[in-house]
Amino acid sequence: MRDKLLEVKNLKVSFRTYGGEVQAVRDISFDVYKGETLAVVGESGSGKSVAAQSVMKLIPMPPGQIKSGEILLNGIDLVSKSGKEMEKIRGKEISMIFQDPMTSLNPTMKIGRQITEVLAKHQKMSSGAARARAIELLKLVGIALPETRMNLYAHELSGGMRQRAMIAMALAANPRLLIADEPTTALDVTIQAQILELLKELQAQLGMSIIFITHDLGVVANIADRVAVMYAGQIVEVGTVDEIFYDPRHPYTWGLLASMPDLDTDNSTELMDIPGTPPDLMNPPKGDAFAPRNRFALEIDFEQEPPMFQVSDTHFAKTWLLHPEAPKVEIPEAVRRRMRKLATNYDKPLLAEGGRHHG
Repeated sequence: MRDKLLEVKNLKVSFRTYGGEVQAVRDISFDVYKGETLAVVGESGSGKSVAAQSVMKLIPMPPGQIKSGEILLNGIDLVSKSGKEMEKIRGKEISMIFQDPMTSLNPTMKIGRQITEVLAKHQKMSSGAARARAIELLKLVGIALPETRMNLYAHELSGGMRQRAMIAMALAANPRLLIADEPTTALDVTIQAQILELLKELQAQLGMSIIFITHDLGVVANIADRVAVMYAGQIVEVGTVDEIFYDPRHPYTWGLLASMPDLDTDNSTELMDIPGTPPDLMNPPKGDAFAPRNRFALEIDFEQEPPMFQVSDTHFAKTWLLHPEAPKVEIPEAVRRRMRKLATNYDKPLLAEGGRHHG
């Protein structure tokens, strides 16, 4: 039995606005095991980033509020921790890398100084030891000439190098959990592949767990062990990466798969879209939130919220289609075509041999 590093139980997070209360995360539960990567996927506004930031208690309070639930890191509940106590946990136990490093790196401080400050605070290193370790970290994340680039500001680095520098800073205190919130969205596809490969290599070397937040299912195929699919503030399906890609059970997951471009997509390839828009979380709908966009919706979907049905020991989906008395629904052919394509494409390495270079 694998050890759990993180347990999130019945988490509810809301934001108070002038228009009312936005129920951003609505009663979600998930675990992260030691040494694994859990990908959390969903459209913009699905609650995935709010859930991740709640783990580190980074949501602004007010207007944000953790209404209820537990966030257990090695059995210790973070929800009850004060801001001062969380400062000791952030960086040391849990680190985060963001979509845009320019909003996270200090533009007035050299890259090396930003990393050595983390080392001095959490590892209690002397200035000389911190500098040597910072150079090691920059080398570890694939930045050439680290001694020189220590002395550069963020704006003097390319986008790929800034992201690598931010990863180095996040790893400085040897965190047990790394949260990566859309870390490759702003990068071109070649640099994106390099950063994903880098995260996999670092995880293997350091043994840390990763929560990888993304709106793009294609990105997770080569990095995740398990996948949680979020919609309208809830987890609607969770399973191993193979279960989500090759045996998806929720119609929303089908839509995400069918609308996902792959390595061979061109202008002539037809992608299936998900009709409609996500619901207003100020007034969440009755029943299944996905029902208005779901062409397989049953009458009960508009009346009663489905429970999580168990598909296997590791696979669960929140859809009435899994009820024993529900009519049998075949996975749409567009989804099957995508699954067959994925089976071919994602057996290939992200980068061909010799294709790596520093971004």
